[in-house]
Amino acid sequence: MKDFLYEDDCECMRIPTIGESAPEFGANTTNGYVHFPHDYRGKWVVFFSHPGDFTPVCTTEFMTFQSMMQEFAALNAELVGLSVDSNASHIAWIQSIQHDIVFQGWKNMEIKFPIVADTAGAIAREYGMIHDAAGNTDTVRAVFIIDPRSIIRAIMYYPKAVGRNITEIKRTLIALQTSDAFRVATPAEWIPGEDVIVPAPNTANDARARSKSGTGRDWFLRFKSLTPEAILNKITNRKYIDADKKKTKKK
Repeated sequence: MKDFLYEDDCECMRIPTIGESAPEFGANTTNGYVHFPHDYRGKWVVFFSHPGDFTPVCTTEFMTFQSMMQEFAALNAELVGLSVDSNASHIAWIQSIQHDIVFQGWKNMEIKFPIVADTAGAIAREYGMIHDAAGNTDTVRAVFIIDPRSIIRAIMYYPKAVGRNITEIKRTLIALQTSDAFRVATPAEWIPGEDVIVPAPNTANDARARSKSGTGRDWFLRFKSLTPEAILNKITNRKYIDADKKKTKKK
């Protein structure tokens, strides 16, 4: 089966997928120059694109992201935005948000997370954030959740007219962290505090043993309880941070 490709000036570019390393780049942002994802090693990153500065839906999204920035930080996660606008445009826009915009009762809001300037669209193309069939060279609403080892763990796409549910992005982040920390899966509609799914048996003997201990019908689907406290106590991914520190010391 062929990889899904985008064509740009006769050059084919492959979109990164779940389980792969996040493509590297260096760029100017509203918070200074960034080496991505190297500068975020040891942290989770929610890397997202927006169609353009000074646009209404994007403005509401950025204010919502900012309102939840500390919630993401508590989960060892950083926010990084991007569009094909210039750094000067980004700065002017976030100043306008701070001084002119009121949304959901928020006002005088300072956007503190970095916004990547990608005027050439090179980064956006590398991450598959520009969809030619969507009509122009603006980025769509893409979201990449990247783990502390710089591996892409989740990808979400939204059309330009539909604002993202930032709470759902946070829920997905917690689900990924919970899955890693406890080696479990999360069922449909899961929210922290609800039962999680334990891995299915790998052998026929394990399946028979599980059937004997249950109803016989649920050998492949078993749940267990995890309290929100147990989850929060374990999802900081301290082991990745400590491992990176050891590597740095050896160098």
